[in-house]
Parts: sequence; C-alpha cells; structure tokens
Amino acid sequence: MAGHSQFKNIMHRKGRQDAVRGRIFSRIAREITVAAKGGSKNPEENPRLRAAVQAAKAENMPKDRIERAIQQAMGAGSGENYEEVRYEGYAPGGIALIVEAMTDNRNRTASDIRTILTKNGGSLAETGSATFLFKRIGLIEFPASATDADTMFEAAAEAGAEDTAWDAEEGHSITCDPSLLHAVSRALEEKFGPPSRTHMLWSPLSPTAIEGETAEKLTKLIEILDDHDDVQSVWVNASLPD
Repeated sequence: MAGHSQFKNIMHRKGRQDAVRGRIFSRIAREITVAAKGGSKNPEENPRLRAAVQAAKAENMPKDRIERAIQQAMGAGSGENYEEVRYEGYAPGGIALIVEAMTDNRNRTASDIRTILTKNGGSLAETGSATFLFKRIGLIEFPASATDADTMFEAAAEAGAEDTAWDAEEGHSITCDPSLLHAVSRALEEKFGPPSRTHMLWSPLSPTAIEGETAEKLTKLIEILDDHDDVQSVWVNASLPD
C-alpha cells in the first residue's frame, strides 16, 4: 500500500508540474502574439517581442510553438484576438493586489476575477485604487554564470540601471526605469549575452508583513487567480512568510 500511495503522489506531482508548465507556455504564447501584433514581427526590430521570445527560450518552449504564436499575429491560426487588461482590488487583510490578464472576452474575465475575489474574502476595485501603492519597474535577469557581481554592477550602472542584485542560485537581477528597460537590456546583452528574462513588474512601495490565517488566505487567493487561464501575473503589496 505504501508503494502504491507513493506512486500516486509522484503521478499527482508530475501532473501538477505539467499543468503549470502548460500555463507558462500559454501565457508566453499570448505575450508573443500580442507583442507581434503591436509592432514588427521581427524580434530584432520589436523590443517587446524580443523579450517574449527570450522568455520562451528560457522556459524551453518549443521553437515551432514560438513561431506559431508569431504567425497567429499575422492572421494565421485560430484568429483569437487577445487584449491586455488590468484589474485592481483588495484581498483579505486589506492587501492591495493587481491582476494582469490577456483575454479575448473582457466581460467573461472581469466576471471571473470578481467572483474569485468575492469568494475568497476580497473585492474588485476601480482602476487606480491599488496601483498608487506600487512602483512600475523594469527587471532584467541574467544567470549567475554570466559574470561576477562587480562587473555586472558597473556595466548596469553605465547602461542606466537603477540597481543590481546577485544571488548564487537566482543569478543577477537588474532594475531600471520602465522606459529604459529595452535599452539597458540590449546594452547588457552586448557584453554578457542574452538575458534569461526581461519584463515589467509592479513592486510594492511599502509591503505589509502578514502571517497566520491572513497569509494562508492570501496565498490561496493568489494560487486560484494564477490558475485562471487569462491571468498573466498577480502582484500584492504584502510580505508573505517563507
């Protein structure tokens, strides 16, 4: 019986990992399609598309799926028309949150997000009600093997970055003004090769430390939102316990 249970647990974990990987691929594919629709279909001429393709490669997304996502923006494929939407609201404990999504049906997605928040002790709010608690920043990530911390710091500062951080496992993290994201990324790429990721994020200005039941409820809410097919990212102004 013990062996049987262990096998089922392994299968369950693998199924969960496959599902997560599938969602990651779907999100990146949508980003590629939207980026390609908004500019050149050539990544070298479209900074946002270039960043999306880099993210796809970092996740080992199959080349044919990357190309298919670009082709969809050119009118080939299923013809789904995704648009970017942002929702703001509050979670249990008064924690502000931002949900970024890509959808082909705004009414459906808005209804789903509202329902998820309401059922989990939160509420949907008006645009601007949460973003003032965050700062929009650009983030560029390189593997630790790209170079040493001092060399990256000097190169990032010269390129116009605001700050850098280094971790033996996580690698280099470079932050900058959103308007300089692609310029800084390209400058660093010329010295250290392609970054593992280039993206925008919402950084909380004053994270609220939470624990206990509130932390559990917020974690559950984030997981449910993250599981939604249309959701690209979820940001909260909270500091969750490790």
